[in-house]
Amino acid sequence: MSVLLLVLAALVLIYIRADRGLFAAGLVIAALVGMGLDGWHGASMFFGTVVLALSLFLLFPSGLRRGLLSKPLLGMVRGMLPKLSDTEAQALEAGTVDWDGQLFSGRPDWQELLDTPHPELTEEEQAFLDGPVEELCAMVDDWSVTNELYDLPEEVWQFLREKKFFGLVIEKEYGGLGFSHTAHSEVVHKIASRGVTLAVTVMVPNSLGPGELFAAYGTEEQKSHYLPRLARGEEIPCFALTSPVAGSDAGAIPDSGVVCRGQWNGEEVLGLRVTWNKRYITLAPVATLIGLAIKVYDPDNLLGRGRELGVTTVMVPSDLEGVYRGPRHMPMNTPFMNGPTWGTDVFIPMDQIVGGQEMIGEGWRMLLERLSIGRSISLPALGCSAGKVSCLTTGAYAEVREQFGRSISEFEGIQEVLEDMAGYTWMMDAARVFTSGMVDRGGKPSVPSALLKYRNTDLMRNVVTDAMDVVAGRAVIRGPRNFLARVYQAIPIAITVEGANILTRSLMVFGQGAIRCHPYIVQEIEAAGMEDQDKAVEKFDGVFFSHVAHTVRNTMRSLVLGASGGRLTRVPSRGGIQRHYRQLSRFSAVFSVLTDVSLLTIGGNLKARQRFTGRMTDCLVALYYASASIKQWHEEGYPEHMRDLVEWSLERSLHDAQNALYDAVTRYPVKSLRSPLRLLAFPLGRTLRGPDDERGQRVALSIVKPGHARDRVVQGIYVDENPRDPVGRVMHALHLSRETASIRKRINEAVRKAEPEQRQEIETLLGHQRDELLDWAIKHEVITEEERGSVSEAMAALYDVIRVDAFSKESVEKLAEGAKGSLELVERPTRADEA
Repeated sequence: MSVLLLVLAALVLIYIRADRGLFAAGLVIAALVGMGLDGWHGASMFFGTVVLALSLFLLFPSGLRRGLLSKPLLGMVRGMLPKLSDTEAQALEAGTVDWDGQLFSGRPDWQELLDTPHPELTEEEQAFLDGPVEELCAMVDDWSVTNELYDLPEEVWQFLREKKFFGLVIEKEYGGLGFSHTAHSEVVHKIASRGVTLAVTVMVPNSLGPGELFAAYGTEEQKSHYLPRLARGEEIPCFALTSPVAGSDAGAIPDSGVVCRGQWNGEEVLGLRVTWNKRYITLAPVATLIGLAIKVYDPDNLLGRGRELGVTTVMVPSDLEGVYRGPRHMPMNTPFMNGPTWGTDVFIPMDQIVGGQEMIGEGWRMLLERLSIGRSISLPALGCSAGKVSCLTTGAYAEVREQFGRSISEFEGIQEVLEDMAGYTWMMDAARVFTSGMVDRGGKPSVPSALLKYRNTDLMRNVVTDAMDVVAGRAVIRGPRNFLARVYQAIPIAITVEGANILTRSLMVFGQGAIRCHPYIVQEIEAAGMEDQDKAVEKFDGVFFSHVAHTVRNTMRSLVLGASGGRLTRVPSRGGIQRHYRQLSRFSAVFSVLTDVSLLTIGGNLKARQRFTGRMTDCLVALYYASASIKQWHEEGYPEHMRDLVEWSLERSLHDAQNALYDAVTRYPVKSLRSPLRLLAFPLGRTLRGPDDERGQRVALSIVKPGHARDRVVQGIYVDENPRDPVGRVMHALHLSRETASIRKRINEAVRKAEPEQRQEIETLLGHQRDELLDWAIKHEVITEEERGSVSEAMAALYDVIRVDAFSKESVEKLAEGAKGSLELVERPTRADEA
C-alpha cells in the first residue's frame, strides 16, 4: 500500500505542478499513510522507505544524482537529440517565442492570451488609411495595369514617393512615417484589395529589404544617408536572396564577395569584389540599391579572421560598372517589377556592408530575424485581403444572380461554399492581427510568422477558388469586368515566395517549433554541445528531470482530458465557449506529448519524416488560428452577431486538429507506438464533427445579407460603388436589387399566375426585352408607372452584372500580330550563370 500510495501521490503532485517542497512533503505523507494502512508491516516500511528515498533522490539536485544518473543519461541523449546545422542553430537563436510556446507547453494559459495587449492604430495611422491610402486605391485601374501598361502608371509611382509609401516603418527621425507593424499590415491589406501589383510594389520596400536592414543593423552613417532617401523614394530598393541553384538556402548560395583592395571615388580602399547571379527579385528592374546575401571569403587573410567568413548582407548601387538589372520576369502575368540581377567582380567598399565591416558573417542571422517580421505582415495581409474581396463580391453576386427563379444564395450547394469562404476569411483576419501584435511588442515570431504565411496564403487559394466556382463562367472570361481573375492568377506567387508552402509546412514550422518552442529541449541541446563535461552535466541535470516531469504531466493530462472531454481543466467563462477552450487544452496536451515522443524516438531523423511533421504542423496551425479567433472576439467585446462565425472557426479548427493528430498517431513512423499513442490521444475515439449544417447556413448568409457580420468580415478593404468599377458594378446591382425586391417579386408572381399560353410569351421577355415586360406589367396593373423607372434601372444593373467582356476580332488579331515581336528574351552572360 505504501508503494502504491507513493506512486499515486507522485502522479498527482506532478499533475498539479507542485514545487519541490510541497512535492517532498506530499511523498512523505503518502508513505507514512501507506505504512499505517499496512499496520506498519516490516515489508511495507522497507519498500516504502526505499521508494521514498529514491523519489527524493530524483527530486533534489545533488552531486550524486549528477554522477550516477545525469552523466550517463547525457551520453545517451547526445545521440538521440536532433543535430542542428549552423544555419538551423542561427534560426533558433534569431526568433522569439510567444503564444506558440504556450501551445507547445501542453498547458496554455488562456487568461494570459486574453490579457495580452492588442494592437491598435494611432490617429495618425488611421488618418493615413482614410486619406492617402484611399486616394491611392482610387488612382489604380488593375485591368489597365495588368493588361495595357504592364506597370503602375507614372503618377502612381510619384504618389507613392510623395506620400512616403516606401517608408511606412522607417522612423520619423530618418524621414519615414514611423508606423507600427500593424499599421503596415493594414495599409497592405487595403491596397491589395485594389490590385496585387500595387500591393507588392509597396510591400517589398517595407518588408525584408535595405530599409529594414539598415534600420535594425546599419551604422549611424548608413542610416543617416540611406533611410531618408529610401523613405522619399529617391532610392528604390530590392533584396536579392534567391539563386538559381541554391534557391533561398543561404547555406548553399554560390554568390560571393572576396576581400581585396580596390578603387572607390578615386581612392584605394579595402572592400569586396562581389559576384552574384540572382533571380525572382522583386523591384530589381527599377532598383537603384540592390541588397545581396553573399558568402565572404578572405583568401589573403587581410582581415585576420581566416578564409571563410560566412554569409553577409551588402548593398550595391545599381549604377556601378558590372551591375546588371532591368530584364523582367512576368510572374503569372502579374506585372509588378520582378526580374534577375547579376554582376561579376563588382567592387564595393566595406562601408556597403550592412552594419559595417564588423558585421561580416552576420548576414544569415539578420535575414532570419527580419524575415520572421516580413512574413508576419505582407503576404498574410495580401491573402486576407483577397479573401475579403472574394467574400464581398461573391456574396453580393450570389444574392443578385438568379437561376430557376431563385437567388443562387438560397441553394445549399452554394451556401456550402460561401460558408467556408466567410469562416476562413474571418480566421485569416484574426490570425493576421494576432501575429502583427506580436511584432509590435518587439517579438521576432519565427514559428508564428512561418505558419501564418503558409496558412493565410493557402486559405487565400481556397477562398478565391471557391469564389471562382460560385461566379462560374462570369469569372473565367478575361476583361475589365472580371473582379476575381487577376487575384486568382496571382495565387501561385503568394504560395511560392518567402518560403514555398510545401517546405514551410513539412520542414520549417514543426521542425523549428519542436525545438525552439519547447520549454526544455533547447537547453538540453546546448548542454549536449558543451565541451566542458562538468558544466554540461550540471546544465543537463538542471533541465532533464523537469523535462521528464513535464512529459509525464502532459501524458496524464492527455488521458484525463481525453476521457473527460476536457472537462477537468479550468478555462475562462466569457463568451460561453468553455467547451472549445477545453478541447483546445486537451489537444495542446496531446500535441506536447507527441512532440516529446517524436524527439525521443525519431530524434535526428525528424527532418526526414516530413509526412509526420506536416501533420503536426496542421495541428499547430489549427490550435493557433483557434486561439487567434478567440482573442479577436474578446478584443471586440464578444459581439453576438459574430458568434456563429467565431464558433464555426473554433469547431472547424478543432475538427482539423483532431484529424491531424489522429493521422499523426495512427501513421506514426515507429509502428510499435501507434496503438499506445492512439489510446493516449483518443481514449474515446474521434468525437468532434465540425460545424453543423444549420450553423454553416447562417455563416454562409452572413456574407450575403446586409448586417454587422458582413461588414466585419470585409472590414478594411477598399470598396468603390461606381458601377463602372468591377467591384462597384456588383455592389451597385446589389443595392438596386434590394431597393426593388418587392416590385420584382410582384412581377415574377404575376408571370407565374398568368395563363399557360400567355406565360410562355411573357417568359421570353424576362431576359432580353425589359421594356416590353414592364409594358405588360403596367398594362396588367402589376406595377405602377412611377415604379417603372426604378425597376428598369435595377433590371439593367442586374443584367449588367452577369455580362462578360468580348473583344472585337480585329483587336485580337492586332494584338496577336503585335505580340509576335514584342517580347525579347534576355540571355545572361555565361560567367554570371556559373557564378
